Amino acid sequence: MFQFLPFTKGKATTMGGAPSREDPQLSDSDEEQSEEEEIYEDVEESVEEKRRRSAERGPKTPSSVDEVDAMLKALKLKYNPNVKNPVKLYHFVAGDTPQAKGKWVTSEKLTSYSFRKTSRMEIDNDDGEEEDESDEEGGDSWWILSVGDPDKIRAKVKVSDEMQLNGDQRRVDFIACAPTRGVWAMKFYTDEDYRAFVAKYKDCLFENTYRYEATDENRVKVYGKDFLGWAKPEVADDSVWEDAEDSLSKSPGSATPLRANEDLREEFEEASNGGIQSLALGALDNSFLVGESGIQVVKNFSYGIQGKGVYVNFDDGGYRGGSSLARSTPRKALLMKAETNMLLMSPMNEGKPHTTGLHQFDIETGKVVTEWKFEKDGTDVTMRDITNDSKGAQLDPSGSTFLGLDDNRLCRWDMRDRKGMVQDLAAASGPVLNWNQGHQFSRGTNFQCFASTGDGSIAVGSLDGKIRLYSNSSMRQAKTAFPGLGSPITHVDVTFDGKWILGTTDTYLILICTIFADKDGKTKTGFGGRMGNRISAPRLLKLSAVDSHLAGVNNKFRNAQFSWVTENGKQERHLVATVGKFSVIWNFQQVKDGSHECYRHQEGLKSCYCYKIVLKDDSIVDSRFMHDKFAVTDSPEAPLVIATPMKVSSFSISSRRLFSET
Repeated sequence: MFQFLPFTKGKATTMGGAPSREDPQLSDSDEEQSEEEEIYEDVEESVEEKRRRSAERGPKTPSSVDEVDAMLKALKLKYNPNVKNPVKLYHFVAGDTPQAKGKWVTSEKLTSYSFRKTSRMEIDNDDGEEEDESDEEGGDSWWILSVGDPDKIRAKVKVSDEMQLNGDQRRVDFIACAPTRGVWAMKFYTDEDYRAFVAKYKDCLFENTYRYEATDENRVKVYGKDFLGWAKPEVADDSVWEDAEDSLSKSPGSATPLRANEDLREEFEEASNGGIQSLALGALDNSFLVGESGIQVVKNFSYGIQGKGVYVNFDDGGYRGGSSLARSTPRKALLMKAETNMLLMSPMNEGKPHTTGLHQFDIETGKVVTEWKFEKDGTDVTMRDITNDSKGAQLDPSGSTFLGLDDNRLCRWDMRDRKGMVQDLAAASGPVLNWNQGHQFSRGTNFQCFASTGDGSIAVGSLDGKIRLYSNSSMRQAKTAFPGLGSPITHVDVTFDGKWILGTTDTYLILICTIFADKDGKTKTGFGGRMGNRISAPRLLKLSAVDSHLAGVNNKFRNAQFSWVTENGKQERHLVATVGKFSVIWNFQQVKDGSHECYRHQEGLKSCYCYKIVLKDDSIVDSRFMHDKFAVTDSPEAPLVIATPMKVSSFSISSRRLFSET
């Protein structure tokens, strides 16, 4: 259902593998097949296939009873009652290059698995070192999956693992961390065996994640009574997803439906003057590549972005008061005032996002005009992120306010002077931003990221995995707070209409529908009212175990976002995120479709593995779709822009298939 797309100038070619249902079929390698073993075919073979194979072999009579006995012992019959939790184990062998398909080979024709607790195990630490396993009493203990004897492979059961469940094939793909790293698959012989594994796995996952035994009472304690659909997705009401899609299709202002044949075609590649650190896409004439030493201006076209030959160095004619911008690299660039100004935020310390101020860069003059400080009640405060008041606020020529976020702060900053006079830019202290509105929360919220809707409502992601929704009229109390699934939210985006939330974690994306019907039957979103117990289960977007392994151990999902819409009645079409050298693209409509092939025979939260991958030669800085105004008449989507440190590429939707039918 997906393809790797290594792009050459002008045209894409197909490479790579496919998700579980299109992976190379699990089968024995030719070397391991023997005439005797063929007497006992795998359970997945049909009766007709058995008859055909038997007819081709013809009758064969063992030469002695001893030979028969030896054959039976060697075969380790699959249904041996003495084997507990029997499975067939496969190992994925990658190709020599990213373009080459790998293959599955049989590792063990008959082995077993177990879940057991241990206080320590060999797992990857942040520094890449390993811990030795020990089953000593005391300290925290964790459930691990152990396969083979003795412990041929082990994997810690955790929410961030790449455990891919496929009930249709009675198959589980996963990445083992010790002692033999790599991608493995277990094939179960019966549906009962598979369901027993999944039930135990989910219980172990819950206990490892929340440190509570997996009971109904503890699930209510963790998720809350309003989120039972998150704890038991199989009983959740998914109709809201289909209702949302129906209302979209009936909307007179909805965008042109996706075409049957779509694909990505590279249109333009632009070299950078310096190491690109961030990408600021404009909805008007220009976009901007923010690098280590300055800003490169590029022109927006319907086929992507192209250089104008304009480059502004931070240390050339900068702010006369002595800007420190030339000595730091901006981490965040925010367009404002009809895209004539840009706010640049640089971290105080390397590796930390927090800062006590920002620079206001005038794009028309190419100068830093103000170096602002964050201050509240006469005291310097820090911010870890900034964003526009609303999805389309950067197009407002009179806009003077923007949103700020810190670990325990959510606020709006105002660049207008309270006294109605221009501040002395030469003053040593520098101008101070006015705290317009907001709230200082008690410690423990651990805000990480945020995004705004078209009407100015705010979605905030936290370290504990929670996503809180604030209305456009109050920052003091969240209208809705979605529980975490065990992984920190590192980035969050929201659709223009506020109906969909996309959260990024290191190893998966979480898509949440905020729509609900109030007691009067009126349709609302979680930004405008309390959703109560009318909350649908979320959906997860993941890489397959094979792709996750190919992406690299230390590569994580970053900056997942919707395509860019700033008009009521239009719906975002795609989702895009980066993982190392991969830019991963999902079809939004396909993800929402509850009858989609990906969701068949799944257990737990529905996970979508249908995507396309664009593979670049270098780690990707950012991947974003341009504003939908740049979608031309024969294309259903605006161009996709992918930035690496030294170049930026633009891709357009062509007449070929982007997401194949399932």
